[in-house]
Amino acid sequence: MDSTTNSQRRPFSIKLWPPSESTRQVLVQRLTNNLTSNSIFTQKYGALNKEEAEENAEKIEDIAFNTANEQYDREPDGDGGAAVQLYAKECSKLLLEVLKRGPAAKEEKELASDKDTSSETFFDISKEQRAFIEAEEAENLLRPLKEPGNCYTKICFSNRSFGLGAARVAEPILVSLKNQLKEADLSDFIAGRPEAEALEVMKIFSAALEGSVLKSLNLSNNALGEKGVRAFGALLKSQSCLEELYLMNDGISEEAARAICELIPSTEKLKVLHFHNNMTGDAGALAISEVVKRSPVLEDFRCSSTRVGSEGGVALSEALESCSHLKKLDLRDNMFGVEGGVALSKALPKHVDLVEIYLSYLNLEDEGAIAVANALKESAPSLEVLEMAGNDVTADAAPSIAACIAAKQHLTKLNLAENELKDEGTIQVSKALEEGHTLLKEVVMSSNFIRRAGARHLAQVVIQKPGFMLLNINENIISDDGIDEVKEIFKKSPDMLGSLDENDPEGGDDDEESGEGEANEDELESKMKNLEVSQEE
Repeated sequence: MDSTTNSQRRPFSIKLWPPSESTRQVLVQRLTNNLTSNSIFTQKYGALNKEEAEENAEKIEDIAFNTANEQYDREPDGDGGAAVQLYAKECSKLLLEVLKRGPAAKEEKELASDKDTSSETFFDISKEQRAFIEAEEAENLLRPLKEPGNCYTKICFSNRSFGLGAARVAEPILVSLKNQLKEADLSDFIAGRPEAEALEVMKIFSAALEGSVLKSLNLSNNALGEKGVRAFGALLKSQSCLEELYLMNDGISEEAARAICELIPSTEKLKVLHFHNNMTGDAGALAISEVVKRSPVLEDFRCSSTRVGSEGGVALSEALESCSHLKKLDLRDNMFGVEGGVALSKALPKHVDLVEIYLSYLNLEDEGAIAVANALKESAPSLEVLEMAGNDVTADAAPSIAACIAAKQHLTKLNLAENELKDEGTIQVSKALEEGHTLLKEVVMSSNFIRRAGARHLAQVVIQKPGFMLLNINENIISDDGIDEVKEIFKKSPDMLGSLDENDPEGGDDDEESGEGEANEDELESKMKNLEVSQEE
């Protein structure tokens, strides 16, 4: 079934992530060569044989890929550059660890080969090469699940596309396992199949697992639509103990959302609910809000990139008032607008346990941002991540945002990119970070019309934080002298300063050319020096 992707409201950009399968294989080969070829490390610790090197290389690449992919998943609006850097960094780190460990001793290899597999609980075929799977291969691939007395409680069939033949092979196996299964990952398991075949495969899996008592169910990346949701009807109707439900990138339309609300009998134990990248819209959001209302212990709710407007945003916000245990909230890339933002601000005081909140690209504007910031200031004392990028926020909202930030002493990441805070708002934000905030690691203030004074003040503040890792002030209008000053501040830790290659020193008003720009900046900074950010109303 063809997957459905959301329309993008931001400019076209080249995506660097994820790497192609061929690129990943090339990296595995390079890692293998590093583990087997002559070097100062292999001379000191010993070279691995080809078989052992290939096994370790595949593990290194897979771990690094998954780590970077999680980073990219947390930053869906980026071009993937950060994920690529993390991918390379993790590969280098893990490669060094394997080199220093050296080749495994013969006794260790024998012990590993003789290991009793009867105690294994996780069966995962997702690490294999992405491909169609038919009956004969399914027989071989799923054979461990047929072994008497196996202890598998979690299965992952992701990344392999099941045809009808393979589904019929899996059916009796799943029936025999369903009383012991606790987690089922069926994400991306019918890719490229004709709709009729895909629906029949889903029905077979649904019937086979009907009556199981699952804690976690992942049906993401299957372009379900309403037909697909109803194909899983037997399984969904039988689930009353789910703690995690993932329906990301599934073409969840208004009708599909209503079907989900209708089919799932109970979400009283649900802690994680993810709906990222669907076409839910306002009407669909009304149905999802009913599911949220019935989920009193919800801790992690993601409804990002779902085409939800003000009406749906208000409905979801009101539903979230029922969830007093929320720790992570991700509503990015929707069209809540001011009305949705104000409604959300009324729900936030309920969420005292909130640790991460992602509210970027919601069209909050100043009024919505001020309402949200004021509400957050009085709640979520342990907040670690605050993202409000791309909301048309100006310096008028900066006092409220700064007061909120000043109250969040556990903050590790702050993202206010793609707004219009300018120097005035930036300096207020940086002053809010001056006292405490010893856990701060990352600040993103790119594309905010920041000039020399704002950039300099922010840099001077964050460089003092003991565990700080990255300042991103790219895509601003900082003068060349300002760039030099910022680089001087970071001269002992240049890796902490993000790229500045898209800064536009000529992007200011005409007063910049007349020489008045720098004077105005200095005057502004002088006026802001005595500004105090209050945590009180």
